[in-house]
Amino acid sequence: MSYLDQMFGLPGKVAIVVGGGGVLAGAMAEALAQAGADVVIADLNYENAAQKTDQLKREFQARALAVEMNAGEKTEIEKALEVVMNEFGRIDIVINAPGINSSTPFFEIGEEEWEKILSVNLTGMFLVCQIFGKQMIEQGEGGSIINISSASSGPPLSKVFTYGISKAGVNNLTQFLAREWAQEKVRVNAIAPGFFPAEQNRKILNKDRIQSIYQHTPMKRFGKPEELAGVTLWLASGQASSFVTGAIIRVDGGFTAMTI
Repeated sequence: MSYLDQMFGLPGKVAIVVGGGGVLAGAMAEALAQAGADVVIADLNYENAAQKTDQLKREFQARALAVEMNAGEKTEIEKALEVVMNEFGRIDIVINAPGINSSTPFFEIGEEEWEKILSVNLTGMFLVCQIFGKQMIEQGEGGSIINISSASSGPPLSKVFTYGISKAGVNNLTQFLAREWAQEKVRVNAIAPGFFPAEQNRKILNKDRIQSIYQHTPMKRFGKPEELAGVTLWLASGQASSFVTGAIIRVDGGFTAMTI
C-alpha cells in the first residue's frame, strides 16, 4: 500500500451521503467511491439517488446503494440507518448535506417557508447526526461526520436570510458535537463552500449578483464541484485528519478572506 493510499484510502469504510443526489454532495460521493469506500446515497428524490448510485457502480466499480430519505423526518432517517446496517453492517463516514434555499425578502418570509428551510437545513442535520452518530459511538471504532455549511453562515449574505441562519446553526452544531464526542473518536467537522452554482442557487445568480461575487472573490470565479473532493477525503480519513475535529473548513476561493 502506498503512502497516499494509507493516508487517504477508504477501503472497507462505509459512507452515507445525505443529499447525495445533488451536484455538490454527488461529487463528494464520487470522491469517496474512488477512494474505495462503500457508498450509500440518501436523497428525498430517489430517482436522483439511483442515478448517482448507478454512476458510482459503472464508473468506479463501487459497492453503492440508493435510499429514499427525507432528512427532516426522524423515522425515515432511522429506516435509512436500518437499510445501511442490513446491507453493510456498519457506518464510518457521514456526509450531511441536505439543503433548500429561498431568496424571499425578509418582510415577505412566511412562517411556513421559515420552518421548512430550518427543518431541512438544521433540524435535518441534527437528526442525521443524532441517529448515525449514536451508531458510530456504539460501534466503538470512531468515525467522521462532515456537515455542509456555507459561506452564508457568517458574515451573512444578502438574499438568503433563512438559509444563512440555518447554516450558522450548522456551524454551532458541528462544534458542539465535536466537543461532546471527541472521547468517542467520532470527529465532527464542517465544510463551508463558497459559490458553487447548483440548482438551488442559480435562481438568485443574475448578472449583477455574479459580478458582485466575482469582485468579492480573490480567485474571480465560481468553484467546481470536483474541488470539494480533496477536503472531503481529508476529513473522511481517520489517518490524514485524525486530530481534526470541530473545524469549519472554508472552500470559497478566498471569499471570506476578502475585505477591501
